Amino acid sequence: METEGASPRVIRFGVFELDLRAGELRKSGLKVRLREQSFQILAMLLERPGEVVTREELQQKLWPSGTFVDFDHSLNTAVNRIREALGDTADNPRFIETLPRRGYRFIAPVEVTLTPAPAPPGIGPSEGPQHAVPAAAQEIAGAVHEPPLPRRRALALTAGGLVAVAALLIGSYVGRWRERLLRTAAPVPIDSIAVLPLENLSHDPEQEYFADGMTEELITTLGKIGSLRVISRTSVKQYKGTKKPLPDIARELGVDAIVEGTVLRSGNRVRITANLLHAPNDRHLWAETYERDLHDVLVLQGEVARAIANEVQIKLAPGAKMRLWGAHSVKPEAYETYLKGTNKCDVELLEKAVKLDPDYAPAYAALAGCTYIPALFGGLSPSQAFPKIKESALSALERDDTLAEAHGYLGLVRLHYEWDWAGAEREIRRALELNPSEADIRHVYVHHLMAMGRAKEAVTQSERAVELDPFNQGLIACLGWHCLLAHQYDQAREHAMKALQMDPDDYAHLILGCAYEQKSMLNEAIAALRKAVGISNGWDYSIAALGHALAAAGKRGQAQETLARLIQQSKRTYVSPYYISAVYAGLGDKDHAFEWLQKAYAERSAFLVFVQRDPWFDNLHSDTRFSYLVRQMGLPP
Repeated sequence: METEGASPRVIRFGVFELDLRAGELRKSGLKVRLREQSFQILAMLLERPGEVVTREELQQKLWPSGTFVDFDHSLNTAVNRIREALGDTADNPRFIETLPRRGYRFIAPVEVTLTPAPAPPGIGPSEGPQHAVPAAAQEIAGAVHEPPLPRRRALALTAGGLVAVAALLIGSYVGRWRERLLRTAAPVPIDSIAVLPLENLSHDPEQEYFADGMTEELITTLGKIGSLRVISRTSVKQYKGTKKPLPDIARELGVDAIVEGTVLRSGNRVRITANLLHAPNDRHLWAETYERDLHDVLVLQGEVARAIANEVQIKLAPGAKMRLWGAHSVKPEAYETYLKGTNKCDVELLEKAVKLDPDYAPAYAALAGCTYIPALFGGLSPSQAFPKIKESALSALERDDTLAEAHGYLGLVRLHYEWDWAGAEREIRRALELNPSEADIRHVYVHHLMAMGRAKEAVTQSERAVELDPFNQGLIACLGWHCLLAHQYDQAREHAMKALQMDPDDYAHLILGCAYEQKSMLNEAIAALRKAVGISNGWDYSIAALGHALAAAGKRGQAQETLARLIQQSKRTYVSPYYISAVYAGLGDKDHAFEWLQKAYAERSAFLVFVQRDPWFDNLHSDTRFSYLVRQMGLPP
C-alpha cells in the first residue's frame, strides 16, 4: 500500500492518529496507551477502511497456526481494549463495527500521511509535498512502480497532470465511500420486532432451558420500550432451529425487524451474540457479542436491549431508559432454578429460587403467576390462592417496583378477590405502562374491562394481545371467550375454531361449545363440550358448561347428572359455587341458582366479577335478586 521511497505512515481519524513508525496511538497529540495486539488489530483495520477484516485474517496475523490460545476470547478482549481507548461502543459504534462470526470493519473517515524519503535529484522539496489522502487511494498509488532514474525528470514535467488525475481518483473514491457509508447508516423505520429463540451453542440438552430463558428475558426487556411492538415468546418458539428465510418469518409475524443470536454458557460465564436484521430485505443492521458472569446476566440483557433500541432509533422516554439500565445481579443457582420453575410453572422450584436469592424480584412475580391459574379456574379456593398471590406480588414490588408482571398480578387480586375496581385499574395500567408489549398483561386488562361492563374495549384489547402473540392458541381461544362474554357469538366460534386448527386438543372446544349453545346449535354444542370434558380430564368449568348446554337442549336428566357430579366433586376438592349455580340457571331453577351465587359471593369466587356479562346467567337478569347481588359487589350497573 505504501509508495516506494516513502516511510511508514501516520493514519488520522477524528481526533486520533496512529503512528505506525513510532508504534503509538495519539489523541489530540497526547499518547494513548494501547497494548501491542490491540495496536496491530487497529492498524489492520485502518489499512482497509470500510472493508471487512475477517477473524481468519486477524488470527493468521496475530495468532498463527500452532499458537496455543483461546482465540475468540483473546480477540474479543483485544478489540474491547481498542474501543476503550477510542471511547467507542459496540452498540453504537463510531469507529469499529462488529460483523458477527465474520470480523470487523473500520467505519470512520481516514486520512493517511506519507512521510517522504529524501528527494531524488531533479525534484526539490516544493515538487514533492506531503499529501494527506484516504488509505484506499494510497493503495491505488502504491500499485504504480517508480520508473527508472533517467525518466524521472520527464515525470517531473507531468507532475501537475498526475496530481490532477490523483485528485480525480481520490475524489471519486471518497465520493463512492461516503455514499456507501451513508447508505449503510440510513435509518430504517422499525416499530415492531421479534426475538427468535437464541441458539444453545453448548448443544447440551440440559442447558436448553437456559437459552430459552434468556430469549424470554430479552423479549421482556425489549417489551419495556413503549413505542416498540415486541412479539411474545409463545409465537416465536416455533421458529427454534428453523431454516426458514427471515423475510418469510417477518411476514408471518408481521414485524419490521428480527433479532437472532446465540447463547454459550461455560460454568458461571455466559456469552450472548445478538444480530439485528431488517427483516423484509434480510439486511444486517447491527451485531455484538457480550460476555458476563452469570450473576450479571440481567445487566447483560439490559445492554443488549439498549443496543437494539439505539439501532432501531427508538426515542425512549426517560422512565423507559431508567428501567432498561435498572438491572440487578442475581445468584447463579437462583437464576437457574427460576428459569426451570417458570418453564414448568413449578411452584416448588420457584419457592426454592426465592430461598436461594431472597432479593430476586422476578421469582416472586413468577410465584404469583403460577398460583393465579388454579385460583381463577379452580383447584384452589379464593381464600387459599389470592392472599398468596398478593403476598408474592407485593414481595416482588418491594424489591423492584418497575416489575410489570407483579403490578399485573396485584391488579388481578384487587379485581377478582378484593373487588377494589379503582385499585385494580391503577395496578393494571401501571403494568401496561411498564411493559406495553406483554400480551399476558394486556389479557389481564381485558378481565378488568369486561368486569366493568366495557365489553367492546375488552375485545379490542384482547385482539391487541393476539397481535403481540399471534401464534399463541391459548390467547386466540381466550379472544373467543372474551367475544362470548361480549355476546359476539359468531366471532367467538371463529376464534375457537382457529385455535383448534393450531391444536386440536386445545381447551377451545369449551369456547366452541358455548358459542354453539348461544347460536342454538345444541347438538353441536353438546358434542364439543363432551370433547372438552374429556380433554380437560373433568375440569369443573367444562362439566358446568356441558350441564348448562344439556339443560338448554331439554336433556334435564343428563343435566342433573352433571350437576350431581359437580356437587359430589366439591366434597373432595374445591369446586367454585359459580359453576354449580350455572347449571341450576340452565335448568331454570332460579332459587338454587341464587343460593349458589350467594355462596360464590361469600367466598369471592374469581369468576363472579363476570356475572353480568356471562350468557349463562342471562335468564336471571330480570330477577331483583340479581340486581341486588350486583349492588352488593359494587359492580357498575
